[in-house]
Amino acid sequence: MSFLPVCREDMIKQNIDELDILLITGDAYVDHPSFGVSLIGRLLQSRGYKVGLIAQPDWKDPESLKIMGRPRLGVGVTSGNMDSMVNLYTVARRLRKEDAYSENGDPGKRPPHALTVYAQLVKKAFPGIFVVLGGMEASLRRVAHYDYWQDKMKMSVLVDSKADILCFGMGEKPMPEIFRRVEKGESLRGIRGTAVFLGKKESESFSADENTVFLPSWEEMVSNRDALMTETKIVEREMNPFRGKRLVQKYNDRLLVIEPPPEPLSSKELDFVHTLPYERKPHPEYSGRVPAFETIRDSIQSIRGCPGGCAFCGLVVHQGRLVMSRSEKSILEEIKMLTESPDFHGTISDIGGAAGNIFGSVQKKEFCEKCQRSSCLFPRPCPNYQCDGKRMAELLRKARKMPGVKHVHINSGVRLDLALRQEELLHEIIAHHVSGHLKVAPEHLSDKVLKLMRKNPAADFYRFKEVFERESKRVGKEQYIIPLFISNFPGCTAEDMKTLDAFLDREHWSLQQVQDYIPLPMTMGAAMYYTGKTPEGEPIPVNRGLAERRPQISALKRDRSRRGGFNGKPHENNFRKPGQKRRYPAAGGKSGNRGKN
Repeated sequence: MSFLPVCREDMIKQNIDELDILLITGDAYVDHPSFGVSLIGRLLQSRGYKVGLIAQPDWKDPESLKIMGRPRLGVGVTSGNMDSMVNLYTVARRLRKEDAYSENGDPGKRPPHALTVYAQLVKKAFPGIFVVLGGMEASLRRVAHYDYWQDKMKMSVLVDSKADILCFGMGEKPMPEIFRRVEKGESLRGIRGTAVFLGKKESESFSADENTVFLPSWEEMVSNRDALMTETKIVEREMNPFRGKRLVQKYNDRLLVIEPPPEPLSSKELDFVHTLPYERKPHPEYSGRVPAFETIRDSIQSIRGCPGGCAFCGLVVHQGRLVMSRSEKSILEEIKMLTESPDFHGTISDIGGAAGNIFGSVQKKEFCEKCQRSSCLFPRPCPNYQCDGKRMAELLRKARKMPGVKHVHINSGVRLDLALRQEELLHEIIAHHVSGHLKVAPEHLSDKVLKLMRKNPAADFYRFKEVFERESKRVGKEQYIIPLFISNFPGCTAEDMKTLDAFLDREHWSLQQVQDYIPLPMTMGAAMYYTGKTPEGEPIPVNRGLAERRPQISALKRDRSRRGGFNGKPHENNFRKPGQKRRYPAAGGKSGNRGKN
C-alpha cells in the first residue's frame, strides 16, 4: 500500500507519467475512510484511474496546483469534511483559534467559501479543465441558500464557482460515473446526486416533465424572505432517493438542474469502500498531529445516514435519512486489523456514526418509496423504521471478546428516542461500553423548543437519565451522562431557557462547553432563523446579534456552584475579569459534564 501521490516524486515512485484525476481538499491529507476525499480517491483508484491529491494548497497562487502537472480528465474539489465557514468561524462570526483538520490544529490553512475559491484557482491553473465540486459544503450549498456569516442569500455554490458539475451526498455512486462519462465524451445530464448549471440556449430548450419541480427563482429568493422556507420544504420533500423528483431553480435566463439523490449503498457496497487500501493515518509529510484524526483513529464507522431529520442538523442533507449498516463480518475484520496496528493500545473509542445505537436499522424500500416525511422518528416513530438494537448488542459482545481488545466504548452517543425502546442494547452499553461518560443529546428541555427542533419531548431525557443512573448503580459503576444542549434556537425565549436553567441548577451541572445555534445552509433551522417563522408560517422570536444571544449562552455557561438563576439577562457570574479563569466545579458528583463544541 502507499498514499495517493502528492508530488512529482510520488508519481515517479508509483510509475505514473500523467494523472487522470487530481483531487484538492481543504483538510490535511489523512488516508482514512472517515475523510471523504480519501474515500473518493481510493474508490476512483479502484476503478483504474490514476489519482493524485493536493491538500490545503496556497489558494492565492495557481502555481501551487501545478506540482503534478495537468490531469488528463479533470479536477475534483472539496473544502474538506466540514463546510469551510463552519470550520473557520464561530457563531459570533469570529475566527476560530483551532482547525481540527489541519496539522497541529493550526488555523488559516483554507479560505472562506473554499469550494468557490479552489474551483476558480483550478480554472486559472488549468484553463478549460473539467471541475467537479463535492463534499459537505457542496451538499449544504447546492441550491440558493442563506449564509449566516455574511448574513445574506447566496447563489448555489455551483453558480458562484463556475465549476462544471456538483456532486452532492457521499459521492460513491455519482463520482465514478461522472469521470466515466468525461472519459467517454458522454453527456453529464441525468446523473443522480449531481447538479448542473445550464447555458442560456440549453435553458431555453429545457423541457420539464411530471418528475420536475421548480424551486423559487433566485430573484424570488433575494426579494422575498418567505421563499427560503418554501424552497427548504420542497427540498426536504424531494430528498427521498426512491421518490424524489428533479429540482430546477432559475437564475435570470439560466437554469440550475438538481437531479434526485442516488439510492444509498447496499451493505455489501458499504463494506467495500471500507476495505479499500487506506494507509489509515496522516501523510508522512506531517510531523505534527491532526486533531480530527486523533479523535477517530481507534474508532469504527458502522453505519451511514441518520433517521432523525433534526431541524438544526446538516447530516441528513449530506448522508440522507436511510440508514445503511455494514455487515458484522466487515466490522469485526476491521477491528482485527486495528488490533494488529502497533499504535493500538486496546481501546476501541467508538463503533457508530450519527449515533451509537442505530446500527442494524431496517427500513423496507416498498414503504420508503411512498414517504415524504422529513424524519423517521418525529413527530412519532414511523412504523416502517425498525431498530430494536439486538444486532448492535450482539456486535458489541463479539467485539469486546476479540483478542487484543480491552475496551469498546460508544463515544458517538446514543439517540434517546431509540435507546428507551432498546432494553437489551441499553443494558449492554451501560454495563460494558461507557468510558465514564456517555453523550446524549436532549438539545433542550422545553417541549415547545424541542418540537421546533424536531426532537421528542423532554420526558424522554428524564426517563433515560433515571434508567442510566439506576443501571449504572446496579452494575456497580460510577459513570455519568454528558447532556448536549443548544442555546438560541429560533423560537427559544427567556421563559424556555428558565426550564433548562432550573434543571441544571437542581442537578448542579456546570457545562464546560456549549453549542450556540448556528443556522447551517439548507437546513430547516436556517429557514426558521432567516424568516422568523415556523414551517407552518407562524411567527417566532429569533435572537440574531451577539447582544441578543448572550443571555442564553451565559445561562448555559453559568457556574452552578454559585447562587443566582436565569432571568433573561446576563448574570454577573457569567463574566470574568481579564486573565481570570472560569471554574467548572462539578458539584453533586457530576464530574466532567459538558455540552458540545
